[in-house]
Amino acid sequence: MRKIEITDVSLRDGIQSLLATRVRTEDMLEVIEILDKCGFYSLEVWGGATFDVCLRYLKEDPWERLRKFKERTPNTKLEMLLRGQNIVGYRHYPDDVVELFVKKAYDNGIEVFRIFDALNDTRNLKKAIETAKKVGAIVKGVLSYTISPVHNVEYYVNVARELVDMGIDIISIKDQAGLLSPKVCYDLVSALKSEFPKYPVHLHTQTTANLAEMAQLKGIEAGADMIDTAFYSLSSQTSHPAGETMIYVLREFGYKVDVDEKLYQRAGDLFVNVRKKYKKYDVLPPYPDVGVLLHQVPGGMITNFISQLREQGMEERLQEVLEEVIRVREDLGYPPLVTPTSQIVGSQAFLNVLHGERYKVVTKEVKDYVKGLYGRPPAPIKEEIIKKILGDEKPVYHIRPADLLEPELDKVKEEATKAGAKSEEDILSYALFPLVAKEFFEWRERGEPYIPEQEMVEEKRENIPVEFMITVHGEQYHVQIAGRGEPTQEGKTFFIRLDGRLEEVLLKPIREMKPSDVVSGDISTLGTEIKPKRSKPIGLGDVASPISGRIVNIKVKPGDEVKEGDVLFVVEAMKMENEIHSPIDGIVEEVLAQVGEAINPDEVVVKIKPKA
Repeated sequence: MRKIEITDVSLRDGIQSLLATRVRTEDMLEVIEILDKCGFYSLEVWGGATFDVCLRYLKEDPWERLRKFKERTPNTKLEMLLRGQNIVGYRHYPDDVVELFVKKAYDNGIEVFRIFDALNDTRNLKKAIETAKKVGAIVKGVLSYTISPVHNVEYYVNVARELVDMGIDIISIKDQAGLLSPKVCYDLVSALKSEFPKYPVHLHTQTTANLAEMAQLKGIEAGADMIDTAFYSLSSQTSHPAGETMIYVLREFGYKVDVDEKLYQRAGDLFVNVRKKYKKYDVLPPYPDVGVLLHQVPGGMITNFISQLREQGMEERLQEVLEEVIRVREDLGYPPLVTPTSQIVGSQAFLNVLHGERYKVVTKEVKDYVKGLYGRPPAPIKEEIIKKILGDEKPVYHIRPADLLEPELDKVKEEATKAGAKSEEDILSYALFPLVAKEFFEWRERGEPYIPEQEMVEEKRENIPVEFMITVHGEQYHVQIAGRGEPTQEGKTFFIRLDGRLEEVLLKPIREMKPSDVVSGDISTLGTEIKPKRSKPIGLGDVASPISGRIVNIKVKPGDEVKEGDVLFVVEAMKMENEIHSPIDGIVEEVLAQVGEAINPDEVVVKIKPKA
């Protein structure tokens, strides 16, 4: 009787695929204690988008989440998804950052590392695999699966051979978009088991197009040893097969599965109400997305894609953007659509649709990708695309990308400490996401309450504006309602932001209000440097961002001379950095925003006086 091992991915890929990764740690602790007793090979609970989202949206320390999980799982190994040289970010980091991250992840509780590269360029996996093996961890070396003219069984066997030579323990097939058909899965697993008979083969297959259960069965028939599942209340749609169902079926076929399915179902039962709590993010239709077989956008990205398009006021153009994804992917040499290449291709497709002209605006990441700074594309990039994006500059595909990067840790330690880092883990958080980590450190230091995003929905239902302008003593202020506390006899407590600082104010019932009672407190103490809303561009030198986002870098200051095409500032949107260029030659007159500020389209950020 052949044994099949199972890794549960509910608390990482389940929440990432179905709930935009917004589930807080406190809502998973009781569930993970049950999962620990079920008998899984491992629990994948960290990595992927969880690190970024903890800091950016949930105001949680991702390292503290990992430690809490570890305290509650004495019986089961914890696993993480690591993006090779990207770690858990969206760019390549130097080897010293990768090495320290892997060591600290292991120290804080990760025993199994599932390591992948979006381009299957094994040079980008070398340092992470080497370090994980050195600290004593188990390594799943990943084949990122996709469909294209160049991605066939022979291609994946060759990638697996390179991974085996690097010292991995398990060969892992990562089907992040749910594209792996039963036939191809059977053929691929058969080839891998024939070529590498001593290595376990692991299947990570998502249910986006309803292929996953069939693919898992045929893969196991061909010799696969391990599969990923989610408990029923976080399964299907763009997630994973329901583990309870797969256990039942596998036992019927005579396989041994040492998982307590009753306990597993109890964990799923608990999460039914948790999922209801996060219904704001539960936006996917209840039927399979068969369109993924064409556009190949993975499930974890679809929910974020919908949300980001909505923020840009373009939700109705989703199909148009998905069709452009197909064209951009072909232009760029058929990269598998998995982080960060899914964001690279997706954001460029979005910009192409937004501007009505292909590659009129190119993200920094697309430019770096075409240069070869992410690695070697699976197929050649179209020459006309290289020329349009790079001009006369030549790509460097022959060089390992990380070899082009200078060590960062010494510099980052100093910056992170000034920003509020208190540990090596904090320093790594800052190294990966400087602006986001700095905001988190400042928030942590202030001891502010966390305001759940879903509470904003209540305000909108009551027709209370969540963003508006007020005038006090002739000065105009930009106010945002961040959330609401419990009503009291004195009135309603609201949390408001002025210039990024959170304060609590009490609004009294109108019938009892006096002119002096509008706000309990002096409004002058609520912000440090309140600015009026920026004006719309009216002249050629008024430079705005074409998309909503956050300013992460400003390259110029008043008095600087700039030429047409020079980078003025950088806007982060859809997880990518978008360089905004000068439309003219001239002198910078004003810079009307600061790093960290959110901006909208048609708000002037930089004013340039045209050169005479």
